[in-house]
Amino acid sequence: MDMSGEQRIPAPQQAVWDALFDPEVLKLCIPGCDSVEKVSDTQFTAKVVVAVGPVKAKFAGEVALEELNAPNNCTINGKGSGGIAGFGKGNAKVELSTEGNETILKYTANASVGGKLAQIGARLVDSTAKKLADEFFKRFVKLMTDRAAAGA
Repeated sequence: MDMSGEQRIPAPQQAVWDALFDPEVLKLCIPGCDSVEKVSDTQFTAKVVVAVGPVKAKFAGEVALEELNAPNNCTINGKGSGGIAGFGKGNAKVELSTEGNETILKYTANASVGGKLAQIGARLVDSTAKKLADEFFKRFVKLMTDRAAAGA
């Protein structure tokens, strides 16, 4: 599965960069997120409940940040296991740039799934992934907009 997108965020680039790697922000923005823990400056763990069609599972995952060029770009590698529901792994390249008073966030991601998730069908998995990404960015942009309005 491949996905890409672009988001316009009404906040300074450094603030967007910092928020993208803040465990509290991530917990608020990731759909179904139970917890996000910062293990080191470049590693996180998370627990997320995800429903893909008839399969609903709690995933335990690990994320590593690589090729860090703060506050401009990085590569995010992740993997997660949902027990009998299966597993997922993937990576994303994230780029930030400034345009006027906004930060432009561009991403390209690819992922693969196995186990029951792979049996559901690529179209359903892809549409669920897109829906989750859209919901994350909707929440993230709202949070950053609210912070900017509050002067934070």
